[in-house]
Amino acid sequence: MEEDSLCRSSIGGEEMKGMEKSELRHLFVTVFLSSLSMFLVVPAITDVTIAAVCPGRESCSLAIYLSGFQQAIIGMGTVVMNPVIGNLSDLYGRKALLTFPLTVSIIPLAILAYSRETNFFYAFYVLRTLTAMTCEGSVNCLALAYVADNISERERVSAFGLLSGFFSASFVCGTLAARFLPTSLTFQVAALVSMLAAVYMRIFLEEIRPSDHGDSTLSQPILKGLEPVLERITDDDYSPKTKIEFKKIPSVGDLISLLRSSKTLSQAGIIIFFQSLAEGGMQASVLYFLKARFQFDKNQFADIMLIMGISGAITQMIFMPMMAPKMGEEKMLSIGLSLNCISMFLNSIAWSPWVPYAATVFSSFALLAQPTIRSIASKQVGPNEQGKAQGCISGISSFANIVAPLVFSPLTALFLSEDAPFNFPGFSIMCLGLATIIALIQSTMIRASPPIASHNLA
Repeated sequence: MEEDSLCRSSIGGEEMKGMEKSELRHLFVTVFLSSLSMFLVVPAITDVTIAAVCPGRESCSLAIYLSGFQQAIIGMGTVVMNPVIGNLSDLYGRKALLTFPLTVSIIPLAILAYSRETNFFYAFYVLRTLTAMTCEGSVNCLALAYVADNISERERVSAFGLLSGFFSASFVCGTLAARFLPTSLTFQVAALVSMLAAVYMRIFLEEIRPSDHGDSTLSQPILKGLEPVLERITDDDYSPKTKIEFKKIPSVGDLISLLRSSKTLSQAGIIIFFQSLAEGGMQASVLYFLKARFQFDKNQFADIMLIMGISGAITQMIFMPMMAPKMGEEKMLSIGLSLNCISMFLNSIAWSPWVPYAATVFSSFALLAQPTIRSIASKQVGPNEQGKAQGCISGISSFANIVAPLVFSPLTALFLSEDAPFNFPGFSIMCLGLATIIALIQSTMIRASPPIASHNLA
């Protein structure tokens, strides 16, 4: 019902931007399959990593350092590539740019599908690092831009929440499958699903460019120098169409100018940095913390992820579309960050194996943060800059993912070792909670400025 209203409703007499319900479904299916292939392997990768580099051990500092180093290197690549890919999608279309990450992500999965021996693991490690440097997060970035192209501003936060709900649904299905699949089949199934995502997208998803919608009520692009050069051409066998010439890849200065053009956009950048810093730190440390503290294995990891995925999907697909129009994006953002703080503090002082399960329910509300920030940012730019804006936010998030493992992987390894300065195994997670508090404080100061569309209408 929500999906139908997103695709067909009109706001203030203005029709939606021409996106058929069936076409939006194709995007959701693509996102679901792509995310499913990724989430299938998450519960198993910790055990596979430790078994490959430290056979026979429950805790391994080398595995933590390898994972943290990989996350940092990937972050360095995506800081550069996400804004570039987003900008290119503004010029050449979302579908053309989606093809690249969906295709290259198959290669690392295929290696572990063949063998999980130490040599093959290191081959996976290297190729996974290289491919993720160019495409980590780009599917999410391009999908958000695709939705923003075709959904009105008032409905956009609900649409972003719905899209995030499909990510969460894939998280649930992938984690549930991993819970019952043997490790020997997990990577084979993941590789197959990844191939299916790429094929499905190429066959069914309609190519959409911002220029395809014609005139928009939104303002002209903020970065004047990045406007595409349009030229009408005709062919004997084809109807007239638009040829888009590549003019310029955004520089760091352009992205800073974009952020500084709006106080709201600058505040969103600060919030996404600290929120992503905490999220990246959790990814780098929490599974190793739980394994060392309570001897959790793949099944326990899958159980926790399953609880978070189910509650997160309910939050994003039901709670968010219902409450966002009434509460506003800013309040939703603060609620998500505050509950995430509670979750992190509970995990840091976990005294029994059931505590992480209880904390997971709170952490599911943290998933409200990303779609609300993305929606706030999307309303501050013009239609030809949606990919650039989402890429810029993704770049900030990626930069935080560089910093997070460099800081929190060594900190986690230190406090899980016998050489810890004091007996507090969850100290690094407590620090992540403090980073979330900084984002929470900033979220209370953000004020919704009128969308750019309203300036033009005035």
